[in-house]
Amino acid sequence: MNWDHLELDQRVVSAVRRGNNRQVLCFSGPDLQRLTGLSRSDVQQLLTAAATTCRRHPPVSALLLYHGECRRLESGLRLGVGCPVLNELLRGGLPVGGVTELSGESGAGKTQLALQLCLSVQYPTEHKGLNSGAVYISTEDSFPIRRLQQLIREQSSLRSDVPPSLISSLQFSDHIYIEHAADLESLQVCLSRRVPLLLARGLVRLVVVDSVAALFRSEFQAADWLERNKQLIAFSSTLHHLSQEFTTPVLCINQHRNLLVIYFNQIYSCSPLSSNVSPALGLAWANQVMVRLMMWRLQETVVRGDQSSVLRKLEVVFAPHLARDSRDTAVWREGVQGVYAESDLYGQVW
Repeated sequence: MNWDHLELDQRVVSAVRRGNNRQVLCFSGPDLQRLTGLSRSDVQQLLTAAATTCRRHPPVSALLLYHGECRRLESGLRLGVGCPVLNELLRGGLPVGGVTELSGESGAGKTQLALQLCLSVQYPTEHKGLNSGAVYISTEDSFPIRRLQQLIREQSSLRSDVPPSLISSLQFSDHIYIEHAADLESLQVCLSRRVPLLLARGLVRLVVVDSVAALFRSEFQAADWLERNKQLIAFSSTLHHLSQEFTTPVLCINQHRNLLVIYFNQIYSCSPLSSNVSPALGLAWANQVMVRLMMWRLQETVVRGDQSSVLRKLEVVFAPHLARDSRDTAVWREGVQGVYAESDLYGQVW
């Protein structure tokens, strides 16, 4: 970024350059204060000016991703999510090329939706699947096998658009390959050796990483930010290579972090305007994803029959082929489904 074009005090510009001007905006306000020696008000000025500039001039890497994936997006091939409301929001589902990020707070339903996609990918293309399996890489929590088994049992309820005979013929659990990566080294081995082998053999057509922030947060201290960003970019490069070579959707689950300045994340459109949160790992990671989706919990509860669910919202934050929009969702026994605003699901709301 050319800091000379920003309306900043020269003292602030000098401090930014001493702190490495290409990297400092990947960090929170307190980290910027520590790295640059600036006051809190100076950091607010810096973030506001930089955000305004990036709004006027989108990041180059995002433009490259846009142009590189346009042909894939125009082809129309998508991985459906198993719900017509959410498929409508996503214009058919996840694009088969590029990295999609799904971020949100704990309990928002991110893992639920990822598991649902691991089942959806196994359907034939006429039912918005890709006729293959999924590899699920877990970096922190144990894999939710019981919830997966429940979703498998409830597939006939979720996928009423699919003939029951087809659902019963699919051996869902046999086509989900679970990997655990406790550190960045094991994650790299998984992505460079085992995952390409599964993709090359046609055994999988979906890669899920849950979650992308866990290892990069745990293995690096604040002072190691430059090395962390190098590793992060190398990681994203591997994901893009796998996605493009094998025409495979890649879904990365991310966590939330608090922002120092509420209007900073509004300008970047990294989170809902009513929320003071943003996906973790900063701009270094944000510039590597093609599609950013966000889920968060609302205050209401919806009831359907003998089930109740906290209302959620799934939002398209940015994507080259989608308008920014959102849908209310709920998590039922059979999975994540969109909720129509005029539906009788709202008959009982707390």
